[in-house]
Amino acid sequence: MPYILVLYYSRQGSVKQMAQYIARGIESVPSMEAMIRTVPPVSPTIEATEASVPESGAPYVTLEELQNCHGLALGSPTRFGNMAAPVKYFIDQTSGLWLSGKLVNKPAAVFTSTASLHGGQETTLLSMMLPLFHLGFVVLGIPYTESELNTTQSGGTPYGATHVTGVSNNHLLTIEEQHLCIALGKRLAEVAGKLS
Repeated sequence: MPYILVLYYSRQGSVKQMAQYIARGIESVPSMEAMIRTVPPVSPTIEATEASVPESGAPYVTLEELQNCHGLALGSPTRFGNMAAPVKYFIDQTSGLWLSGKLVNKPAAVFTSTASLHGGQETTLLSMMLPLFHLGFVVLGIPYTESELNTTQSGGTPYGATHVTGVSNNHLLTIEEQHLCIALGKRLAEVAGKLS
């Protein structure tokens, strides 16, 4: 069955939770599955290696899973207005897919979480979009036909799904944020079906 790869890195769990809502939206589309994967953390110690299978949560992604997906939802927490290093490290390993054109014309979308309302959500989404354009993805956002974009008091942008965790990481996803994650996943799956 065709699948959308929901690929994320999550340190405190909010991006992981967003990935699960996006997967719910993907799987609301008949004949489309969500494959949830993560990336290992990047260590400041050069010699450190991570186990090939994480202790808990989603399995680590492979380049083959990225190559064979019908679409991609890419998520990261914000790090100074940019994607987290583990996400960038994985993307930097995709040169072979870029050279071969294996990802051209596949739809993609991005999502992020920040501690504060103006913590760099949109710049983080844009930072994730840039390599996706280079890889040939067709990058999607959330259209304003999703009424929650006009009513949200926390996360949610036309560039992608977002969440505001609060400085103490104690804010759960709001109803609007949940809906926008689901809507983004559904749109991604529908467009993937049309492009296949």
